[in-house]
Formats: sequence, C-alpha cells, structure tokens
Amino acid sequence: MQAVQRHIQPKIERWLFRRKVIIIYGARQVGKTTLAKTLLEKFDQTDGYFNCETPSVSAALENREPELLRRFIGNKKIVVFDEAQNVPNIGLTLKIFADTFPDLQIIATGSSSFELANRTSEPLTGRSLQFTLLPFSLAEIEQWYNIFEIKSQLDHFLTYGLYPEIVKAPIDEAQVLLEDLSGKYLYKDILAFENLKRSDVLHKLLQLLALQIGHEVSYHELANTLKINSRTVERYIDLLEKVFVIFRLRPLSRNLRKEISKRNKIYFYDVGVRNAILQQYQPPEIRVDKGSLWENFFIAERLKYLLNNQLNPNRYFWRTLNQQELDYIEESDNILHAYEVKWKPGNYKVPPSFAKAYPNSKVEFVNTENFDSFLF
Repeated sequence: MQAVQRHIQPKIERWLFRRKVIIIYGARQVGKTTLAKTLLEKFDQTDGYFNCETPSVSAALENREPELLRRFIGNKKIVVFDEAQNVPNIGLTLKIFADTFPDLQIIATGSSSFELANRTSEPLTGRSLQFTLLPFSLAEIEQWYNIFEIKSQLDHFLTYGLYPEIVKAPIDEAQVLLEDLSGKYLYKDILAFENLKRSDVLHKLLQLLALQIGHEVSYHELANTLKINSRTVERYIDLLEKVFVIFRLRPLSRNLRKEISKRNKIYFYDVGVRNAILQQYQPPEIRVDKGSLWENFFIAERLKYLLNNQLNPNRYFWRTLNQQELDYIEESDNILHAYEVKWKPGNYKVPPSFAKAYPNSKVEFVNTENFDSFLF
C-alpha cells in the first residue's frame, strides 16, 4: 500500500532553496524522519541525512568553523539534521550554515519544541520557517481509505489513535505500541531537559488530565492531588504541551459577566495516547466517557486541519457559570465560528446567551456522522 503523503509536505517544498532554514517540530514517532527523508529523495540526496542523536554527528556540528562544517557535509545541496535539539547551541551552528553557505538547504527536525525553539530563536531570526507535524489526520489517511471506510473504522481510530505506526496495526499490536509510546517516548525529552527522576509524577498528572478532558482544569486541585505545588503543575503542563502530548484551549470571555474567564481546558493531541494512559480500550459506544473522547478527537483533528492548511485562528471554548456552553470556537478576522460537538445527531439549539452576546457568530453542530464536512 502506498505511503501517505503528509499534507504539510507541499507547503514545505514551496520554501525550499529560498534561503530559509526549515524547522519541523513534532512529537516522537509522528513521522518527522520519514518526511525529511522523503524530501531528500526528491532531490536525489539520500546521503544528506544526519541523526543528531548520534554522538559523532552532534560533536561535528558543535564545531563552528565554516570550512570544517562544509567538509563534514560535503558538497550536498540539501541536508537534514534530525533531532537537532541534541546539538548544543544548534542555533549558532545553523546560523553559520545559513550565512556562509546560503545556497545550502537545511532541514532541522526536533521532537521537543522548547529546546529547539530556545536554541534557534535568536540566532535564526529572519532565517528560518517553522512547521509542525502531528500524527496522521483523517484527511491524510483518505489516501488509503474512502470516507465510508473511514467512518466504518471510526471506533478503531477513537480507541487507538492515529500515530503512523499504529493506524494500520492489528489490535493486539496497536495496544502494545501505544503503551510503549505513552510509557517511554513521550516523557523522554522532558525527563532529560528537566533532569527529572520521578516520571511517576508526570504519569499521574497525565492520568488526571486524561480524566478531565472537556472540563476546565484547576492547577490548584491537581497540585493538591499530586502533593506538589501549583507552579510545578503549571510547569509540567507547559512542558507536556511543548513536546506535543497535550494542548490547551483558553476560555472566550468578552461580553458577559457570567462567562468563565480563568481556567483552561486541556486535550490530547492523540486520543490513543490518552486511552493508553488510562488503560481504557473498550469500544467507544459502551464507554461512559464517549462524549468527551469524541470531543477531544474532533478538536484535535480540527487542529491538524488548521496546521496542515497553514491557518492560524484564535481558538477557544465558551461556557457560562449557569452551564451554557460551546465546545470549540475559532476566530478569524473578528468573526467567531463555533462548534458544538455531539456523539449523535439531534435537535440542538444555540445557547441564547451566546447568540445574544455574539450576534454575528456562526454555530455548527458536529457529530460522528457529519464530521467529515469540517475536516476534509
């Protein structure tokens, strides 16, 4: 079966050889290496791949003498530095490449955005473009399945997620791969960056977050449960977001006194990871959390749609103290486009307070039967 072309690939190709360092961020195992090697193959430069987790490669790139750097990469026109965050002060090295060899195309990948961003942001000001790669989107796997086949397998995707290695794996293998991913790879960068010994705290925090998807999260309550301070909770959540495990939605609060304005909602980039953390693999139809699971899935898929199409609206949820709510909102050009996410079709109404406060907004009702209208 053909390989899936990532929707972000043509967006990256547009910027190749335009004197920009291309940086591809994303969690481990989402396909950054595969994408980078695919780009190399298009230019017959398969020997231009350098794994920066290899000590010899990392050491060679620490040397910032231009002639030694050129000798290391040879006469290649395009090179990939994979997991570039492993090279100390990688930003300075990339700056030397960009300034000294402007016709050389560099692609750098990183699984931990906080490290790679911190090490490249100032040295590469004006010299780089950033792209984010997430697990497969439903729109991407339409290259394998038509929309009817996708809908027929929706329960499988809601249970095991859309990481490339897992999408087509048999159920018994999918569960093993998920648990290996969620128990090892997701924490690797944070544990190294923070020099943490207690991965159990991170795992317990993720379990608590997994149980609260669709609800506002209190850092104070999480801290009390974990017996750590609130600042530490906030720091861990920030790091988990920067390694692409979770993402936050902030509340929309502008016009109404009763609008919730402080607590965020937190979702997982991949619901398979969320299920592995909770050890819950039951069919969605019989699960008590199927509404929250579907809400997380749709919002994550919508985020992939935006990233893959290089759209960047403001994103929110909306809720009032008297429990009127809308699950997800995008704002572009001062126009609000809201989505209420439901498991099944039904007769739903726009919350009166929202309609009155935001009369020019648009509200859509999304369910497991019509979701493709908003994701493809």
